[in-house]
This record gives sequence, structure tokens and C-alpha cells, in this order.
Amino acid sequence: MSQAKPAYPNPFLWVPSSYLAMGLIYVTVGSVANVMFKNMGMDNTSAAFWSSILGFPYTFKFLWAPVLELYRDKKFFVVLMQFLLAASVAGVAFALRLPDKAWLVPVLALLATSAILGATQDIGSDGVYVTTLPPRDMAKYTGFQSMCWNAGFLLAAGPLIHFSGVLHERTQSWGGSWMIIMLIIAGLMLVAGLYHSRLLPPGAAAPDAPKSFGQAMGTFGHAFVTFFQKKDVWRMVAFAFFYRTGFGLIDKMGPLFMIDERAKGGLGLSNQMLGDINGTFGTGAFILGSLVGGWLVSRAGLRKSLLLLCLCLNVPNVTFLILSQTLPSSYSVIAGIVTLEKLGWGIGCVGHMIYMMQQIAPGPYKTAHYTIATALMGACMMSTGAVSGYLQKWVGYQWFFIIVLLAAAPSILVTLLAPFNHPDSAGPSPQSKTEEPAAVAA
Repeated sequence: MSQAKPAYPNPFLWVPSSYLAMGLIYVTVGSVANVMFKNMGMDNTSAAFWSSILGFPYTFKFLWAPVLELYRDKKFFVVLMQFLLAASVAGVAFALRLPDKAWLVPVLALLATSAILGATQDIGSDGVYVTTLPPRDMAKYTGFQSMCWNAGFLLAAGPLIHFSGVLHERTQSWGGSWMIIMLIIAGLMLVAGLYHSRLLPPGAAAPDAPKSFGQAMGTFGHAFVTFFQKKDVWRMVAFAFFYRTGFGLIDKMGPLFMIDERAKGGLGLSNQMLGDINGTFGTGAFILGSLVGGWLVSRAGLRKSLLLLCLCLNVPNVTFLILSQTLPSSYSVIAGIVTLEKLGWGIGCVGHMIYMMQQIAPGPYKTAHYTIATALMGACMMSTGAVSGYLQKWVGYQWFFIIVLLAAAPSILVTLLAPFNHPDSAGPSPQSKTEEPAAVAA
């Protein structure tokens, strides 16, 4: 008997495009906005602060995720968010043409709106993925999912930042050049919305999904309470929050240091150089590092490899210290050091994610508890990024990166104290058939 064809389009037609759109918007409201603010005349303090605060919806999107289970299907929210994102990002583009500093408030408001819409798009796209594909296909397409999210990152942090520099050389106007970049991003989201309106599966409701707002909030509340009833919970919370302390300080300040003038202690790179280094060498090294980190865990187990992974995560602390103290003028030297930084970051990130899946998530609400753990991780990145500009302004780049090096201490400490209360293996994703299904929405 021939096997029945699945009732959804080939995943190659919608998984890559969905996750590329997710990565593109996430990087636009964070990393790209950070560089744009700097180009538009913001000081480091303001650029780092605002581009960090814009990540708030991504950190706490689990708060409104259950509500999306109550209305329409998941495809509806994905497509609607993509059309609204096209409008909001286009609004950013035109607001950048306002005179003097009149662009600031509308641009921040529209980027904040874009962050909320982008986080909601993520909820819907993830929901389509996990409720449409059977477990076997989910495993099969996970690599494409991750690769295409990173392709969105590569597009925004690489070619688009490079092109902004090219446009500025031609127009001598940062407002005009970034207006074109934002219109390109808006156009890509419009195309994504049109494309997914035809080819994205509707997604299914989770089994036993909440039937009312009160039921959704009640389930989420119970999941939240039980999270803090776990054994050794505060050591796990400390690990989830502090593991990326040093990297959180570098995340916003690193690119600003690279494009700042040499007279101010920066490397004096152009947007073209920054885009090429981060978007090509950097992204490639990060993906390679992720593969190496996964291999280490599969070979040695997480308990034995976690400290090594933590040390790799803090490689960027060392590389930026070297760059800030030596200020090399050779493009190839800078590119090589940054490539090493991204490689270490890629290896180290694996330890964070697998620990949260393997040691923090297990229990009756695996997905909800994993999401709370990732929110703690995001809160660390957001808070350290927000204060990084103030710290750099106070002490200068050289001392700032010395402080970043010392910030490895809490990361290493929480790693050494991290409890292992569950089997030490790579394990499945944080979602399983035994999970309370209503919590999947979180």
C-alpha cells in the first residue's frame, strides 16, 4: 500500500523562508539598529542602551504566547505579522529622513513595534513548525531551520551593513543610506508575507490547548510556580542568567568599538569592513563552532565538557582585549582575530542551550520551563548590553575590555556550581509527548 502524502506543502518550501524572516528581523532590531544609531550620531551609551532595550519583547515573548492559541490558526499570525513588519520597518525608513534629531522618537517607537511584531512572528512560526511536522521530520529539518535563521543574521549583519557604507560613500548621508537599507528589509518582509500566505501550513492547535484566556493564564501560572520548585533551582537560575555575562557586555560594544575612530580608541573600520568581517568570516566561524561544540558534548557528555565550553564562550573577552590594547591596522589581522572570537562564541553557546534543555527543562512543563530559562539568558544579554555603553564611556575602550575579561569570573563560577540532577546526555528537544500540552503555547 502506498503511503499517503502529508497534508502540508514540502517543508523545503516554507521552513527555510520562515526562519530566514525570523533571523532577519531579530538582527535588524538589535545588531543592525546598534550600528545604525552609531552612524546617525548617537553616542555609544545611547546606541547600546536602546538597541538592548529593543530586545525586551524577544526575551519575554512567552508572556503572551499562550493567548495566540485562542484565536485563528498559527499561519494567520505569521502572515499578519510579516505584513505589519513590512509597514513598520518602512515607517522606520521614512522617519530616518526627518531633520536633526526629530527622527529619534518615531524611529525608536517603530523599532519597538517591530520587535513586538517580530517576537510574535517567532511564536507563530515555531508553532507551525512543531505542530505541523511529525517528530521524524522535525529532526530532519532542524539543521535547515538553524542554518536559515543564521542566513537571516548573515544577510542583515553582513551584506546590508556593507551596502549601507557603500550608499553613504555615494550620498554622504547616513539618513539616506539607512532609509534604503530599511526599505530593502521592509520589501523582504512584504515578499515573505505574500509567499507564506500561499505556502505556509496553517499549523495545528496543541492537544488540550487552553480554551479561554483564564485557562491559558492558569496553566502558565502553574508552570511558572513549578519552575521555582525544582531541586537546586537557584543554582540553575544563576547559570542561566550569568553564563553569558562577559559576552553580554561585548555584544553591543564590540561592533561600536570596531567602527569608532582611532582617535577615540576604536579600530576605525568602515561599515563595509564590519559587514564583511561579521557577516562572512564571523558567521561561518560561529556555525563551525556550534558544530564543534555539539561534537564535544556528544563525545564527552555535558558534565565533562561544560567547563571547556564556558572557557570557549569567554574567548571573545580575550580577543577584544587584544584588539583594544594593540589596535592593529591590518584588515587581515582584525578579521582573523574576530573569526577566532566567533568560533569561541559558537562553541560556548552550545553548552548554555544544552544545559537548559537537559537539566533545567525536564519536568511536567518542559517547553515552558525551557522558555523561562531562555528568558533569563535574554535578560542577562539585555541588561549587560544596556549598561555597556555607560561603562565604556566612564573608563574608555581599553579599561572596558579589561573589565569584560574579569566578567568571565561569574560565568566560570556558575558553571562550576551548576547542578546535574538529570541524565548527562544530549537528549531530545525540550518538548515531549509526556509534557502538559497546554504549556507548549508558552
